[in-house]
Amino acid sequence: MLLEADCVPCILRMFVAALRQLQLDDNAVREITADILEIPALSGLDWNTTSAEVIEDVWCKIVENIGTPDPFRSAKSKQNKRILDLYPALQQLVSESSDPLYTAVKLAIWGNSIDLMVADASEDFENSLKGAVEAPLSHENFSAFEQQLKSSNHLVYFGDNAGEIVLDKLLIETIKRLHSTEVVFVVRSVPTLNDATLVEARSIGLPDIVRVIENGVNGPLPGTLLNRCSNDVKEVVNRSDLIISKGGGNFDTLDEERKNLDKKISFLLLSKCEPYYRHFGVPAYHPILANF
Repeated sequence: MLLEADCVPCILRMFVAALRQLQLDDNAVREITADILEIPALSGLDWNTTSAEVIEDVWCKIVENIGTPDPFRSAKSKQNKRILDLYPALQQLVSESSDPLYTAVKLAIWGNSIDLMVADASEDFENSLKGAVEAPLSHENFSAFEQQLKSSNHLVYFGDNAGEIVLDKLLIETIKRLHSTEVVFVVRSVPTLNDATLVEARSIGLPDIVRVIENGVNGPLPGTLLNRCSNDVKEVVNRSDLIISKGGGNFDTLDEERKNLDKKISFLLLSKCEPYYRHFGVPAYHPILANF
């Protein structure tokens, strides 16, 4: 999905909130904001790009100004720990469910709400858990997803945020228990926002259950552009029968690439913004499972 007019103020709000979380003084925030506003896409001069690519440009300017390549590393660690503390209860919830895969998919999508970059994202994960389990998810779309899994031997799973990857781990465990599918999980090579890197994947024990590789992208892109990925990623994608894409950044970028990609893709995310409400025809914070 290419950048829309709604995305411009959303990106700016996101980064002002991020700068405040970094506890920078007002002068520093003003200077960085002025630098960010020089990006052509944020001045309406470039619409042939995705939000993820614009965010990459913004993140480069922030990192350059503050001199720290991974300013949210501590926050990402806390996100992982918080969800890991719930993991035994989540595993029990899935195992006791009448449809473990359906429940694990809904929990994985709920994990997309764990986002430092969204000012109104829920921080009360424990209390929102019941709502996540009860949230409506298209049974037709889930059935299509399940059928794709049954016919897949090789699955590539593109991860998104820290904390969220704990729920991805639960879904992968469920998939591997029910289907003999080889799974490769892809994380960011370069830190960006609160997206998961190899550091966060290792901290939750993800490499213990699945092969985890970096995307090889040589910049803080919060998405997936396959032409910028490593040969290793391209190889596993070429061998795959199915791609699972988590989160908005991966959707925006892979949605633009899927027309030239002869692969089945399932997008798992929450509708966090107006363009998604229109594109998917769902209300705010509705779980989305879209198969192509």
